Amino acid sequence: MDVAALVTAGATTIVGLMASEAWTYASGRFARLLGRTDAADPAEGTDPAAEAELRASRAELLVARADGDEAAAVRVEEAWRDRLRAALERDPAAVRELTELLDEVNPDWRADRAATVQNTTTNISGGTFNSQVFTGNDYTVTFNQQPETRP
Repeated sequence: MDVAALVTAGATTIVGLMASEAWTYASGRFARLLGRTDAADPAEGTDPAAEAELRASRAELLVARADGDEAAAVRVEEAWRDRLRAALERDPAAVRELTELLDEVNPDWRADRAATVQNTTTNISGGTFNSQVFTGNDYTVTFNQQPETRP
């Protein structure tokens, strides 16, 4: 499992759920996950600080969306991406727990991630290059191939 993809999916799911009816259930699950990674004894369960952090983020997100402040909404998601990454670094076993939680509350998260990955391969050959062409986020460009010999 690509941890970066998991963290991104987790942050996107948290922010998406904050504005939904499922938030009450999901917030408790995320608070337990975060409490488990923050607590000295993982059996302690939900961490009141994690619950407060989730409530504060939700309030910030709802205000940002009501105000049409997309930049603030993006910052909330970025903060959760950082928070989840730190939690998974502290407790690598939480990777499985977050994966299971995402499978439960956002069953399409793996498909959503796969749909955003785009691979493009560009091979350039011949004599004259007037400009560079790059597309997508993940690309391969091959230069300096031998031009075809023409009779």
